[in-house]
Parts: sequence; C-alpha cells; structure tokens
Amino acid sequence: MYKLLSIFFFCSLFCQEVLVVGISGGSGSGKSTLAKKLHSAFPEDSVILCQDSYYRDLSHLSSEERDKVNFDHPGALEFALMQEQLSSLKNYETILLPQYDFATHTRKPTYSTIKPKKILIVEGLMVLSEPGIRDLLDIKLFVDTAEDIRLIRRIHRDQTERQRSISSILEQYLETVRPMHLQFVEPSKRFADVIIPEGGENTIAVDLIIAKIENKLLE
Repeated sequence: MYKLLSIFFFCSLFCQEVLVVGISGGSGSGKSTLAKKLHSAFPEDSVILCQDSYYRDLSHLSSEERDKVNFDHPGALEFALMQEQLSSLKNYETILLPQYDFATHTRKPTYSTIKPKKILIVEGLMVLSEPGIRDLLDIKLFVDTAEDIRLIRRIHRDQTERQRSISSILEQYLETVRPMHLQFVEPSKRFADVIIPEGGENTIAVDLIIAKIENKLLE
C-alpha cells in the first residue's frame, strides 16, 4: 500500500503536463506586462521564458557590423535552442537560459537557471510565427496595440534600458521594425486563440485568461 501511495504521489507531481501559454504581439504592445500579470496570479506555479534571451551572439562581428544586423528578422534569433529548451521545460527538466546584452549585442558568459513549473509563460515577437515554437503552446495569445502607442513605448524602453539615441531608434523602426512587423508578426495574429487589445492593461481580458488557466490546471 505504501509503495502504491508513493507512486501516486510521484505521478501527481511530475506526470501532469506543463501548461504553456504563448504571448505574441508587436514591439511595445504590452506582451511583457501581460506575462508579468499572469505570473503574479500564479507566483509559485509559473515561470516566464522570454524570446529576447535567444538573440544570436554577435561577438565575432565589429560594432559597425553589429549595427547593420536586422534584429527584427527571425534569422537574428536562435529558435532551435529556444524550441529545445522549451521542450525540456515541458518535460520537467531544468535549463540554463542565455543572458543577452542589448548594449553590445552579445551573450553574457553567465546563464540563468530556470526550473520547470506547472505553467510556462512564453513571450516574444515571433512565438506565433515560428511553427516549431507555436506547436508547443497550449494557449496562444496576441496582444494588439495601436502602432503609435507601440512606437512611444519602444522609444522609452530603448532609451532607458538599452542606452540608445532617439535618431537610432527611429531609423531602426522605419528600416526594420515596421517592415518585419508587417511581414512576420502581424500575420501571426491568425494563429492566436485570443486577441487582446492593450495587453496587460486590459483587466477584463487578463481576468478571463487567469480563469481559463485555473480551469486548465483543474482538468
């Protein structure tokens, strides 16, 4: 009897599938805000995996060459590694998450240890446009925010967090961010289960998603 109870307890902890929630949307749409609000609703049972951690290391290039890279194209990201680590977390395996330095466009020598949780929140521009990532998602969300609002938020973020000038931010936006959004991000909206205007600021949508996650965990 004791052995059977032990087996049942082990399965209840480790045989339950990880629930993967994917959040996509344009740059500055509010993906991170939504991810943080979902995480705060399940602080002990969830972890966030951000697509930005998987930018390719450009330490082999000069600073001038790095500035010419199109960081809004899928080729700038190592999706094979992201898919591999996402699969590992779904299998209750711990991963070593790369840390990216946006000021230098290089990966740091250190890693973040990410342990699996019942809920895995995956957020990023391309999580719905990349088939390998999309196929691992159980709930697919797209944050839909007006273009001017997204641009204002991007300017503020890149100035404060990435030490960039307004002229360089606007130049990148017009040359790569907007064209790549129209080519890759916006079309991926059709794969979403739910489209959320204003993301984390939409309290009604957030409450409904939290309720859906709770129901999924009970199934």
